[in-house]
Amino acid sequence: MLLIQGVLVVALLVVGAVLVRSTADVRHQAVRRLLLVLLGVLAVTSVLVPRAVTWVAEKVGVGRGTDLVLYGLVVAFLGFIASSYRRTRALEAKLAELTRRVALDEEARQAPAVPTRPTAEEPAGRHADDAPGSGSAPDADRPGT
Repeated sequence: MLLIQGVLVVALLVVGAVLVRSTADVRHQAVRRLLLVLLGVLAVTSVLVPRAVTWVAEKVGVGRGTDLVLYGLVVAFLGFIASSYRRTRALEAKLAELTRRVALDEEARQAPAVPTRPTAEEPAGRHADDAPGSGSAPDADRPGT
């Protein structure tokens, strides 16, 4: 097995582990930022000194520097897909929770009030909601009663 094959297999396993791992902690965000800075440094170096990429490619068993860059981009792209998938799943779960909460709030707002038992101060046949002129008494809509 060539060195590059081992490196690529390990990189793909790391991308697979990202799919299983929780991404909510600060440490994970710090690692992502450090990797982004490293990628930027490597990109600038490969532009300024293209022979360095070819030298590294030859050392790890890849014929050309462009092939090494392509392999690296494939691994980075798979990492991006894994990260986007996890983020989308988390957003869908939050959206479902918020939708349920809004539906329950709307239902509670539209549901009729549950009648309460009369207290000692109220007569047994009336509730505080049934005050004259409130329109909620049973015969309020019939004139003359």
